[in-house]
Amino acid sequence: MYLLNELLMFPDPSEADEEGLLAIGGDLSSDRLLLAYQSGIFPWYDEQQPILWWSPDPRMVLFPSRFKVSKSLSKTIKNTKFKITFNTSFSEVIKNCSTIKREGQGGTWITQEMEEAYVELHKLGHAQSVEVWSHDALVGGLYGINLPKQKIFCGESMFSTQTDASKVGFYYLVKHLQQKNYKLIDCQMHTDHLESLGAEEITRELFIQHLTS
Repeated sequence: MYLLNELLMFPDPSEADEEGLLAIGGDLSSDRLLLAYQSGIFPWYDEQQPILWWSPDPRMVLFPSRFKVSKSLSKTIKNTKFKITFNTSFSEVIKNCSTIKREGQGGTWITQEMEEAYVELHKLGHAQSVEVWSHDALVGGLYGINLPKQKIFCGESMFSTQTDASKVGFYYLVKHLQQKNYKLIDCQMHTDHLESLGAEEITRELFIQHLTS
């Protein structure tokens, strides 16, 4: 376990423990966050914990060409009842991601400190959002860190207040990234929901290779 200080550095991701925990401490400055994502590392903790940095093995990723569109999602997309925008309401998206209750979760890992840090990353052009609208109401969305040089988008969180709204937003994100020849979307940790969309687990070593090649 590495204890970070004010020095802008991270240990090699291979030093993470079995659960993927690599380091503790440091800060959420824009420079440190960008270095983390570029190194295959991300922060994940709650308000009762210090800042925890993770690099799990295996890593959950989605190769854009393998995105699965179910029949129901395809029907929703064709229905065109939703309007999709990019980077128009980042603050509202991350706020909703932090407050929408999810089954099986008692709280949120998006602390106020983290929310402010990612809003700052958005202002600098590194954090991006997708918004899903029904009429004039924001009903779904997602956000993440864009690494254009690496051709990788690091997904962070999504929310939905209407059926399939976040999935529709994800669909248009995937299409957008395909047009830009992105290699993969980092989904970090396995969930059945992500697997149903076509995400899969790869080794941390292979994920780092995608980041550095």
